[in-house]
Amino acid sequence: MHGCDGGTHAAGSVRVPVSWNGPLKPCSRGYPLIIFSHGLGAFRTLYSSLCTELASWGFVVAALEHRDHSAATTYFCPAKAGTEEWIPFQRVPQGQKEFYFRNKQVHQRAQECVRVLRLLQSITRGRAAPTILPQGWDLSVLKDNLDLTKVAVMGHSFGGITAVLALVKEPSFRCAVALDAWMFPLENLLYPEVPGPVLFINTEKFQTPESAAKMRRLSSRNSQSRIVTVLGTVHEDQTDFAFLPKKLFSLIFGRRGTLEPHRALAITSRAALAFLHRHLELQEQFGQWDELLEGVGDAVVPDVPFGRSHL
Repeated sequence: MHGCDGGTHAAGSVRVPVSWNGPLKPCSRGYPLIIFSHGLGAFRTLYSSLCTELASWGFVVAALEHRDHSAATTYFCPAKAGTEEWIPFQRVPQGQKEFYFRNKQVHQRAQECVRVLRLLQSITRGRAAPTILPQGWDLSVLKDNLDLTKVAVMGHSFGGITAVLALVKEPSFRCAVALDAWMFPLENLLYPEVPGPVLFINTEKFQTPESAAKMRRLSSRNSQSRIVTVLGTVHEDQTDFAFLPKKLFSLIFGRRGTLEPHRALAITSRAALAFLHRHLELQEQFGQWDELLEGVGDAVVPDVPFGRSHL
């Protein structure tokens, strides 16, 4: 990775440790794949710090933007060239129960994760996949460079429970990493249907006893599932918002986490890498961080504690 120094402005550092439009380095054994789902009211680039970190360790990370009206706003390009069709954020319609509205969305979201996987499977088989991105990046470079026997799904908040449901819908997903998962939208009847292991990485402030109980219930059905909490963190610490200046963050979101953002990112990414190493059978030495999966280490504990706050 090449460092690009963009300087500093009112929103904080804009340094990005990547090479702009750099060529894909061929990988004879194929890169493992992570499909990433964003949270409610968020968008695909809001997790660039985490996705870039995972990519730097040798993953292809496909971060999608959902079309279920849960993104801040998004668009797609229909068949007619040069046109855009916008999909705005939508609140729960008046008079409709939130569960039924969100449940429909989470099923669409999970199916969209599967759709991304299908697209990448098609590309690896040599099928052309034109892109409308102005940079004109050629998706065909992924052919022969993905190992589609090693695929995981990951997400934050609404995206976290989306990742869990995607395991039900698609057997090619071997495991899921759920960051501060919003458990509410998933129907209880599907818990026994989750076939693969799930790693729940929670922040200290977001989860409720009811949500934690759902995580424990789901995890009890697979001995390889894990639940850990990163102390001194809040929900937004798993997004790029964590790197906003302290005063600006507090103005927008209120209290921020006490754990330094880069430290929180390191714990989250290393725990995820250890879990992926275990369940995707990777050759890299990510197993050095296995203790994080048991809640052992600075600023990390097992399960979801509801005692003394570290915030």
